[in-house]
Amino acid sequence: MNRAEAKTILLLYRSEADAADPQIAEALALAKDDPELTRWFQDYCAAQQIMREKFRQVAVPPALKEQIIAERAVMLEKRRRKKKVLLAALAALIIAAIGLGLFAWPHGRKGRPSDSIIVYRAWMIDFATRGYAMDLSTNHLEPIHAFFAQRQAPADYRLPAPLAQAPATGCTVRDWNGLKVSMICFRTGKPLAANQAGDLWLFVIDRHALKDVPAATAPQFTDLNGIATATWVQGDKLYVLGTPGDEAAVRKYL
Repeated sequence: MNRAEAKTILLLYRSEADAADPQIAEALALAKDDPELTRWFQDYCAAQQIMREKFRQVAVPPALKEQIIAERAVMLEKRRRKKKVLLAALAALIIAAIGLGLFAWPHGRKGRPSDSIIVYRAWMIDFATRGYAMDLSTNHLEPIHAFFAQRQAPADYRLPAPLAQAPATGCTVRDWNGLKVSMICFRTGKPLAANQAGDLWLFVIDRHALKDVPAATAPQFTDLNGIATATWVQGDKLYVLGTPGDEAAVRKYL
């Protein structure tokens, strides 16, 4: 486990009881021997404590219990009505996924995910929205480019002009089937949740790493559970850009 992985795991830490988890315990042990990680973890715990104190100071509105019970009853009724529709939709998604090979493992690559661009895009966006630790925090693109070159990750990328004007927050390197993915984090200017590094993410990988990359260079737009994505090819690189919102939210950066 390296420092970046330990930070990602320690973001789940809430109390001493969490130390019983093997992964958290390993991350805590690493923090004891890493001064920089120790300082980061102490700052994180202090911030969590401040947030807890702030929540304790929030007054409970009158009749909140009755309101919650009433709203839950309405919600349960809506869920019952939608249950059949959701089950049918889930079945259709499973059938479509099987047809696209989302659950298939490539021949001769045991333990590695599919080379499908659909799976790759979904995994990258899932990583971005679940919370992560950046390898390098900076507001400047030049150090990010140098970092990728040093890590032998894709560094000869080209940013669309509007995206290059967005405030950067840092970067990290991901692994995909043994190949490196360069991830650059930006801010759209909207309020961020606690410990959220950014809300606009760009992933760059060698286009030959995936088997169904479109030949067209024009961006293709896809919605992934409220995350608008644009996927395009330029030169020998495949780009995936994502941000919460609709197509217009991501298109403005192209």
